[in-house]
Amino acid sequence: MKDGIHPRYDKASIVCACGNTIETRSTVPTIHVEICSACHPFFTGKQKLVDTAGRIERFQRKYGPKGGSAPQA
Repeated sequence: MKDGIHPRYDKASIVCACGNTIETRSTVPTIHVEICSACHPFFTGKQKLVDTAGRIERFQRKYGPKGGSAPQA
């Protein structure tokens, strides 16, 4: 391998929104994430609705039931 073309691969910390911190190695010193294995529903077994910026309400307004009835043929 050539010298001087590879990035530095140092210790890094991954910080979750729940406060959990994981130590690893990366080319960047700090990585911020929203959901980690300590708070993700798949790993915890708890159902938790993660709604970012009202996506569910926006979907229901766009594709939900209409106010009027279907036209009769």
